[in-house]
Amino acid sequence: MVTLSNRLLPWFEKRRKSRTLTLAQRQMMKAIDTVNMLETSLTSFCEQNNQEAEKQIENLFQEEIEIDNLRRAIFEELSKGELPMNYREDLKSLIVRLDRLADNIKDAARNIKILSKAHAIVPKEILIRVMQISRNLVECARYLDMSIEALASDPDKAKELTLKVDAYEGLIDDEELDLKIMLIKTAKEMNAPTLIVVKDLIEAMEQASDMCDDTADYVRTLAAAEKPE
Repeated sequence: MVTLSNRLLPWFEKRRKSRTLTLAQRQMMKAIDTVNMLETSLTSFCEQNNQEAEKQIENLFQEEIEIDNLRRAIFEELSKGELPMNYREDLKSLIVRLDRLADNIKDAARNIKILSKAHAIVPKEILIRVMQISRNLVECARYLDMSIEALASDPDKAKELTLKVDAYEGLIDDEELDLKIMLIKTAKEMNAPTLIVVKDLIEAMEQASDMCDDTADYVRTLAAAEKPE
């Protein structure tokens, strides 16, 4: 596995205004923002405001398109060799992980859109639990964002914050299991297609939390490289 040299993070700070790093910061920020956008759209759906939910989902889709465009632009800049090879690989690894996070969020949003367009009836107790997963996913992504920010100034703090990501990811895993059991118990209250879409929504959010945790593992590796031997 490629790791940062002890000179990367200060170098990263000094060069943060370069085109490559500016694009990377925008991509990271937007990827994290999609998690908040998902919660907002889900809240609107749960409040039976389908029109607003669909509007917010379209905004999320546009954000995801921009994230993809930023990823392509970053890779193009990286190919020019502005950064040393090991720096390019470290940055690329972060970008790819956050891009996958945004993809998972888009998958979740697509399922909300399906439920909204179909005016699907979902039991209130199910919606409450889905919203709880969404809130915990927001916290999971928030701590991931904070850990990435802390890399340059306080690697120990970055490692500490990644443990928060781990904790929320584990909590979401448990909530997913409990919610799937609840889906079986309330199956008579939903038609089969609705149940399938709700299941897909839950799994997409859980996969997003997995990607947060995978990224946090990588941040932990980068932070460990900064500790003095």
